[in-house]
Amino acid sequence: MTAPVLLVIAHGSRDPRHAATVHALTARVRSLRPGLRVETGFLDFNAPPVPRVLERLAAEGAESVVALPLLLTRAFHAKSDIPAVLGEARRRLPGLRVRQAEVLGPSPLLNAALQRRLREAGLGPADRASTGLVLASAGSTDPEAIAVIAEIARELRHTGWCSVRPAFASAPSPGGFPGTGDAVRALRAEGMRRVAVAPYVIAPGRLPDRIAAGASGADVLAEVLGPAPELARLLLDRYDEARRAGAPAPAVRAAALGA
Repeated sequence: MTAPVLLVIAHGSRDPRHAATVHALTARVRSLRPGLRVETGFLDFNAPPVPRVLERLAAEGAESVVALPLLLTRAFHAKSDIPAVLGEARRRLPGLRVRQAEVLGPSPLLNAALQRRLREAGLGPADRASTGLVLASAGSTDPEAIAVIAEIARELRHTGWCSVRPAFASAPSPGGFPGTGDAVRALRAEGMRRVAVAPYVIAPGRLPDRIAAGASGADVLAEVLGPAPELARLLLDRYDEARRAGAPAPAVRAAALGA
């Protein structure tokens, strides 16, 4: 039986670095599992759009697809946009079975990728006790996503960082966290002599650029997660989990229950 195609669904960006990073990540996934067909589709800005990829796969005779959101938390895109796109594809392509995998986070592999980027920026384990860390994510108003970011910050604190503050790339939102610059200043006010910023984002773009701007008062700015090997392994983990589950996407289950 042919393995399902892995379709990585990225948000997309006008910034060309975004798509280039996504393609570098999917290339690393292919290198980890030769023979697995890995495709990339975008929700906006970049080509190919997700519906066109699914149409092409159906035309080529593919029977099954695992659609993997390239998202770190379950927020609007994972709960609304992607299920809607996939649901429409199922209606138009009844011969193609499409399963939606879980989002990437939270995961110990993501935390390991963050620590990798901080090491590459010059901070080793011995530096953690004297460094305040800003965990800078894109931002969300979704309570579930906010809770996940807060929990990751707590987990990082337990790995030896002097202090860890979660932050958003943009201005604070109701129930969310301060902007990156405010978090850096708060750590300085706590007496931190060294402050590092770790972007909890996958690819460059507008929001990561805001993180970088807010990090101007920090001593260290790590790179985005990008095609980190831990991230590539995590994509395959989520793919395998979806294959084992063999269940329809959440939107299909809800429809079956009359929701």
